[in-house]
Amino acid sequence: MNDARNRRCTAIVFTLLTGVTLANLTIAAGPLTEPAIERTIPSARGLPAVFTDAQIVTVPVPPEPARRWRVLDDGGLQVRSGPIHPSTPTIEVGSLDIGWYRIEFLSQDDECLTWTTAAVLARPSAPVPQDSPICVDSATAWFAPNDPAKQEQFARLAALAGVNWIRDRMRWRDIEPEPGRFVDATTTYDTAADLQARHGLKVLQVFHGTPKWAVEDGELRGRYPVDLRDAFRFCREMARRYKGRVQAWEPWNEANVATFGGHTTDEMCTYQKAAYLGFKAGDPDLIVCWNVSTATPTMLHTRLVLANETWPYFETYNIHTYDWPDSYERLWQPVHAAACGRPIWVTESDRGLQYVGPEPWCELSREGERQKAEFMAQSYASSLFAGAERHFHFVLGNYHEASKVQFGLLRLDLTPRPSYVALAAIGRLLAGGECLGRWSIAGRPEAHVYAFAARPDGKDRDVLVAWAERPGDWPQRGKTTVPWALPKAVSVADVYDYLGRHLGSKIPERLEATPVFVLLRAGDASELPLEPPVRQLEYRSGEACPVVLQLHMPRSTSVNVQQIPWASDYEHQVESATDTVLPFFAYNFSDTTVKGRIAIDHAPQGWRFEPNAWTVTLEPMAQTALPCCFFMPAREADKTSDCWVRLRGDFGKAGHPVLAFRLISKPGEGYDAPPP
Repeated sequence: MNDARNRRCTAIVFTLLTGVTLANLTIAAGPLTEPAIERTIPSARGLPAVFTDAQIVTVPVPPEPARRWRVLDDGGLQVRSGPIHPSTPTIEVGSLDIGWYRIEFLSQDDECLTWTTAAVLARPSAPVPQDSPICVDSATAWFAPNDPAKQEQFARLAALAGVNWIRDRMRWRDIEPEPGRFVDATTTYDTAADLQARHGLKVLQVFHGTPKWAVEDGELRGRYPVDLRDAFRFCREMARRYKGRVQAWEPWNEANVATFGGHTTDEMCTYQKAAYLGFKAGDPDLIVCWNVSTATPTMLHTRLVLANETWPYFETYNIHTYDWPDSYERLWQPVHAAACGRPIWVTESDRGLQYVGPEPWCELSREGERQKAEFMAQSYASSLFAGAERHFHFVLGNYHEASKVQFGLLRLDLTPRPSYVALAAIGRLLAGGECLGRWSIAGRPEAHVYAFAARPDGKDRDVLVAWAERPGDWPQRGKTTVPWALPKAVSVADVYDYLGRHLGSKIPERLEATPVFVLLRAGDASELPLEPPVRQLEYRSGEACPVVLQLHMPRSTSVNVQQIPWASDYEHQVESATDTVLPFFAYNFSDTTVKGRIAIDHAPQGWRFEPNAWTVTLEPMAQTALPCCFFMPAREADKTSDCWVRLRGDFGKAGHPVLAFRLISKPGEGYDAPPP
């Protein structure tokens, strides 16, 4: 009953927001088949600073003239100490319990001269499940450029943390410096892919950074290429080159923000079509993802994705989020509509904390380290309830930005932060996790309890992830406590804290900001009154058309309309009462000649297009210009005004391509108007 009600509510929301009823959709079974790869149980042997329980913890002695050392846990409690003897290169701390540790080196006056960190994780007892939702962004090829030894450390640290997928990065210009000339397969990207595959990690690769030869004079190299055939050929070559080593691709990163080009959504849709066709030409079995967007999701973005009939050209719908976990469900309604029943992958996620230490280490405060570690389980659990199928935290390596925000789970020298240990606890205890629902405790809105069916340590269990928190920014967080109790019918097997430490078999009497994992017998979560998780909409079927239509406006006409806080919506802005050239193009990405007619089948009343239809013949891999002069009469317009233009083609058996876009004369014009 709950699932049925949830589907009905989702359908109603979809209709209200998009103007499209689910009854008008073609429904077909279309679940993504995720590839299985060879995978063994990872080992910590030989990894500096990361150990498994029962291993002897050793720490290299720094060059500073320290007289003694001490080990502090995540709460600042001293758990070990000892002298430093002259000429001793390494301290043997002994075996430590699971957790995160700060090792300080002290002067004769007990002043801390320098410090490092170590982690003790549970020894893995089973390979990471092929369907585990726990993933991480590593950017290995960039953090360890041309350094295979360091790349292997990244791969091993990710695998040991129970990660299923890892996200890496590539610059197009590094691989294809000249048109059609691809560098040998010995780059930093190739060694990283090899090592990640060797250590049982599925790889999601994302690229951007267009070569200079592929952009027009004055265009930014952070923009899409002018000629979409260049993108098609690059994607086809990458699919062939990395077949078996890279299982999924995002064709661009955050194209909707200025940092990565400030593209309009229709440009994103057109580019997505060319990239998808290229990847599939190189490897039909490859997972091709949506070229991921970021910032607050908007219905304008979703309406353009739908109006351009883009759903046959992606197999996962990918987003980035830097919002608070308690807002995911509320903010992601447009995401579910755009996904059209495809799996939603969150391929970057964090909130970001201000660092206090000097560059290049950019360390967080002790309180900040703990808050970041607490955030980890809150983010993963909330995301999976809100409908994500795979969730990637940003980022594994030490990474900071000019805003003085630190994102990394590891320090500069790859020693762990507490948040890395928290990731390992999630990877272990939510291995293969599928969200069952949320338990809303009556009268306790600050309590967050999410239930999962998972396989911690290779055993089928129901797992509760629970914490207490009120909405607020970092200074307000960590101050909430809530009493709670499980129904008597629910039998607890084990309880673990946010770092994976065993707390026995009794739940804490009060929930705090620090999440706990409560392991139940498989099926016992059904004793709780669970609200079902947000589910995908019904799968919307369709076939990719090899004919792609493009509007390539000058970059100067793209403006961020800024109608919603923290959103990034770029639109084509033109002058009214002025003739404007619209540079349309048609492409044929098939291996046969196609003939057809393209026409403007929707435009606001009074708008003129000369011509408004074209008859074209396209040879294989051909591009042709569709010249058009446009005139928008001066008018009084508001957020409800029609600004939509749609081109549709008829190429017979080759398909019926569509291009939908919007033209505005001022920001916000027609922002709430549904598509035709």
